[in-house]
Amino acid sequence: MPHVVVVGAGQAGASLVAKLRSEGFEGEITLIGAEKVPPYQRPPLSKAYLLGEMAEERLYLRPAEFYADHDITLRLDTRVTGIDAAGRTVTLSDGEVIGYDELALTVGAHPRTLPAAIGGNLEGVFAVRDLADADAMAPAFTPGKRVLIIGGGYIGLEAAAVASKLGLQVTLIEMAERILQRVAAPQTSDYFRALHQSHGVDIREGIGLDRLLGDTHVTGAILTDGTEIAIDFAVVGVGINPATILADSAGLHVGNGITTDSYGRTSDPHIWAAGDCASCMFKGQTIRLESVGNAIDQAEAVAKNIMGADAPYTPNPWFWSDQYDCKLQIAGLNIGYTDVYVRKGDAQGAQSNWYYNGATLLAVDAMNDARNYMIGKRLIEAGRSPDPALITDPATDMKALLKP
Repeated sequence: MPHVVVVGAGQAGASLVAKLRSEGFEGEITLIGAEKVPPYQRPPLSKAYLLGEMAEERLYLRPAEFYADHDITLRLDTRVTGIDAAGRTVTLSDGEVIGYDELALTVGAHPRTLPAAIGGNLEGVFAVRDLADADAMAPAFTPGKRVLIIGGGYIGLEAAAVASKLGLQVTLIEMAERILQRVAAPQTSDYFRALHQSHGVDIREGIGLDRLLGDTHVTGAILTDGTEIAIDFAVVGVGINPATILADSAGLHVGNGITTDSYGRTSDPHIWAAGDCASCMFKGQTIRLESVGNAIDQAEAVAKNIMGADAPYTPNPWFWSDQYDCKLQIAGLNIGYTDVYVRKGDAQGAQSNWYYNGATLLAVDAMNDARNYMIGKRLIEAGRSPDPALITDPATDMKALLKP
């Protein structure tokens, strides 16, 4: 019987093995994860879980018994230290060697950290990537504590929202000219800047970190404008790097993540990749999508192709972020946009920002505006681009835009 080994027990890995079984794969399946707990959701770590609103068991993607019930060997607290592509084996951290017929890498990504030279190794400096990170920082989130959030992307903003809701004094710094500069239009940045400032968060844009202060535990920070602030702890949210070391050591092609073709296959015909660690093709270019939606969809496509479907994977990008009582929903990718058109929603505070390249609709950012998010998502997936004048006209029946 064929043996499929999946390295990385996150969202993509769990989705891949479940899809293999639901599609009728009868061979052996082994899922290997470095953490001690079964595969779990990561987005709540910086939101509901950190707020204490979600228990650990509710994070689990499936009950722990699911894997045994579906004859999936789940190897937890285990790392893969090497891949022998020619011999089709993987070596585990305990020295055991496991053979495979097909291998899938769903190893995710690692948070970027601060150099030790500027205090990155001090106690009280946290990242937000896995359950252990969230558990380590949770005790610090107590009312009155002073926290410095380094990085104004979605992870940093979500951490700032949690800290503010719990009564901490929050300072957030962003080296770029504005928060969310890498991923969103100025209109979206403006919306979230105002939201955070209304909750008392001190946002400082165009200002980076010079160094953290403290002997063993962080006590303060000097910013690039020369300002010195006292803090009790810091949260670093400056992006992630795809986990490519294992693939690179196995001789696989690595670029922006592990390079895959449109079927999810790497440069080795018996090794596949999916999720945050893997590239994919989108509208003629190679990209890497960091989202739950892509991790699930790409992994399920790989599972089908391992079984011989030969079906190219076409991403339909979508993302979300929860901050305070605001739900941001994003459809599409705004790469290459030339114009942004703003539509105010029906409810107070509801807004959607529509990204166009000329006359072509690329993406939609919807804040507390689920109706227009769904309309935008369906339009993008159908390849339809309404006249931008209709988007900005309050009298437009948006649902009518979906009609043929």
